[in-house]
Amino acid sequence: MCEAREVPCAGPVKITLLSEDSIRYEAVPGPLTIEAESADAEYSPFHMLGSALAVCTFKVLASWASHANVPFEGLVIDVSWTFAEKPHRVAEVKLSFTWAGLPPARLEAAKRAAALCPIHATLTHGPTPVSVEGRIG
Repeated sequence: MCEAREVPCAGPVKITLLSEDSIRYEAVPGPLTIEAESADAEYSPFHMLGSALAVCTFKVLASWASHANVPFEGLVIDVSWTFAEKPHRVAEVKLSFTWAGLPPARLEAAKRAAALCPIHATLTHGPTPVSVEGRIG
C-alpha cells in the first residue's frame, strides 16, 4: 500500500478473463491472479491490452479517490473490445466501472478522472507509431 490513505500502488489484483474479448479487474487480498471460467482459456495479447487499461484506470481512480476522500474499496473495472479485420486488430474498446462506495454526486467527476489514465490517452489520441527492428545473431 502507498500513501497515508493506503492507495494500492502494486497491491494484489485479480484479472478475470470473461471471454475472448473482455476482462474484469479487481483488487483482492493475495497475490496477482489471472483466472478464467474455462481451463482452455488463453491470456491473449488482447487480454493484456485490456488489463493494461484496467490497471492504469484503477490506479488513477484510487489516487483521485484518496484526494477526494472517497473510499475506493469495491471498485471493479471491466474492459471489453471489438475486433476489426484486414488487418486483425482491436477496433473499439469499452471501459466501465462499478463502484459501490462512490457517492452518486461524484460519478461524473470519477468518469473524468478515469479518462486521465495514460493508457487511455494513448489509445484515444492514436495512432501511435510502432517501429519494428530486427537483428540477426
